[in-house]
Amino acid sequence: MPTYGLLVATGVLVGLWISVRNSARQGIKPENAWDFGIAVVLAGILGSKILYILVDWRSYAEHPKDIFSLATLQAGGVFSGGLIGAFIVAWWFLRKHQMPALATCDAFAPGLAMGHAIGRLGCFAAGCCYGKETTHWWGVTFTNLVAHANAGTPLGRPLEPTQLIESVAEFIIFGILTWMFARKKFDGQVFGAYLFLYGVARFFIEFLRDDPGRGGPYFGILSGTQLISIGLVLAGGLIWYFRPSPKIAVATATR
Repeated sequence: MPTYGLLVATGVLVGLWISVRNSARQGIKPENAWDFGIAVVLAGILGSKILYILVDWRSYAEHPKDIFSLATLQAGGVFSGGLIGAFIVAWWFLRKHQMPALATCDAFAPGLAMGHAIGRLGCFAAGCCYGKETTHWWGVTFTNLVAHANAGTPLGRPLEPTQLIESVAEFIIFGILTWMFARKKFDGQVFGAYLFLYGVARFFIEFLRDDPGRGGPYFGILSGTQLISIGLVLAGGLIWYFRPSPKIAVATATR
């Protein structure tokens, strides 16, 4: 069994379990939470694949059959594309089933961070999402020909361990969000914090990455993922800025 697939699947299951447990604490039915989580995961997988193809479109335009190849299927995709796809389906699902949008997103944010943290360990095992060449002591050298064939991973050269750096960042974000979830003051607080924290972390990690999934550059320096990260930071800030005031929240709760 491929380590990448095993760790990604583990991340998905652990993330969903945490999210459903948190949803119950928000008064959301477990069956609705499971259905919502599965729909969002599938949308995330599709979105990550679509953006993966778009950022490397020149290669796929010359060889369109590669879109449906085993290598593309095995590739992890671009997480930012998965996040966008998940947002779209989440918006549709929440409206259709009349679930509390921000409260549900609060419940799922810690699980998303944990699932992503475990999934990045899978990326490290597969050699994808690799970093730039480095002379630092922490550089990681990949030697597996399969990693080079599937993800284009440079072999025999020390690279920045961007997968591990992002995994550690996500574990830290999970800890912060879990602490915040138990003490939340308004709906959207945890989700807004996730968008902000992940956006900041991913923006700076992108400077160390060197894989095709980055996209760009735009404005001479920024990758496509960094532009999306800026959008996530702004979105998280706006959720906090437009949070309901304590007076409104109390009045709503007493009706």
